[in-house]
Amino acid sequence: MKIGFVSLGCPKNLVDSEVMMGQLAAEGHELTPHPAEAEVIVVNTCSFIDPAKQESIDTILEMAEYKKVGRAKRLIVAGCLVERYREDIQSQLPEVDALVGTNELEKIAAVCEGVEPAQEDPLKLYLYHDATPRVLATPRHYAYIKIAEGCDHPCTFCVIPQYRGKFRSRRFESVISEATRLFSQGAREVNLIGQDTTCYGEDLGLKDGLALLLERLARIETPHPKWIRFLYCYPNKVTQKLLDTIAAHEALVKYIDMPLQHASANVLKRMKRGANGDIFLKLIERIRRTIPGVAIRTSMIAGFPGETDADFETLCDFVKTAQLDRLGVFSYSDEDSSASYALDGKAGAKTIYDRKRRLMAIQRKISRARNRELVGREFQVLVEGPSQDSELVWQARLATQAPSIDGVCYISDPGEAPLTAGEFRRMHIAKAHDYDLTGELTDTPATASSSPAFVQIQPALSYTIRDNR
Repeated sequence: MKIGFVSLGCPKNLVDSEVMMGQLAAEGHELTPHPAEAEVIVVNTCSFIDPAKQESIDTILEMAEYKKVGRAKRLIVAGCLVERYREDIQSQLPEVDALVGTNELEKIAAVCEGVEPAQEDPLKLYLYHDATPRVLATPRHYAYIKIAEGCDHPCTFCVIPQYRGKFRSRRFESVISEATRLFSQGAREVNLIGQDTTCYGEDLGLKDGLALLLERLARIETPHPKWIRFLYCYPNKVTQKLLDTIAAHEALVKYIDMPLQHASANVLKRMKRGANGDIFLKLIERIRRTIPGVAIRTSMIAGFPGETDADFETLCDFVKTAQLDRLGVFSYSDEDSSASYALDGKAGAKTIYDRKRRLMAIQRKISRARNRELVGREFQVLVEGPSQDSELVWQARLATQAPSIDGVCYISDPGEAPLTAGEFRRMHIAKAHDYDLTGELTDTPATASSSPAFVQIQPALSYTIRDNR
């Protein structure tokens, strides 16, 4: 049977799609990236904020059309939208034939085949492991590894714990085994993900679990250089041991992804996150002191209930002072099942929009200035392939640019030798833009630090990565 996938949302959702595709491939089904050819179409949805929910619904309806004009006989909806709105989907979207929640991934083959899946413990929380079949949807030179699932933090704006469950870590050796296999198969970069990676191992009784994991991953022997990155760390879980570990190993990229959400003590208290901008500034200073050249990324929420003009000015002042390398700003989304839904002091849509625009304008200047500091310098880059904007232009990434989230490096002069996606090269940065960089390669394939070229496999999946944090 030919089965097509569409995956929406964050990298954590993408890994779920890869796991479901792996199970289908293991059962002998053929995966296709072309919905018109698919006999079954699976849409793995996101429902974190209103725009994500709308995109999920629009995509479901778009894929439903292939039941009329294509070969599709069944349309399956999976993921977060199912967990939040199962009954609504069943009653309002008759085009959908079956549903698969975030803790029901093991049922995907039976559901696609139209077979009633075996009944399982409804309280069972799913967590894949190194022996779970998985089909990568990313380019072969990088991959995501989900090291934990669920979350125990009580953030009032977030509904993820409601449908992802309590925080649970994968076994230490399971993660090492999967990473070793990915590197042996040609991956140059592994990105560790989880709702809060800095909590890794706490439920297993590990102290400094993430630091220990990173140290062990850095020691994996590979025939080529490697990058290891982790995303989504909680600020009060960033320990000195973790920072020292990142600084000590070349393979651990000097990049901290730490969603702060706000800087006003008043707003952070209403978010049930605590701390304040001054505490964050001291942490940022300690990070930079420990890890020279580190790039720090964060995200903020504009228009949270109760955010006064003074609170917003505090946030703007913090962003100006912190001079962070990367910043994502999200409009507050009033989710009906979140604790913040019951809070007073809701801001109007125009206020939220204006605050978001102003904050991004501040960051745009900071980002360009920090990029200008890189002009004239030379760095190792990972070649990505032709740009999505033009096949005539190739792009690469610095270690401090996470895939699908941060900016890229455009290669202005690739030289005479053909480029290969997934090879490490040296680049001289010649020009800075707001978020991207442009430069020339300074080495040749004879001296470039890459293992033999490999053929990129076209993934049987359409996916969208959105930085919803």
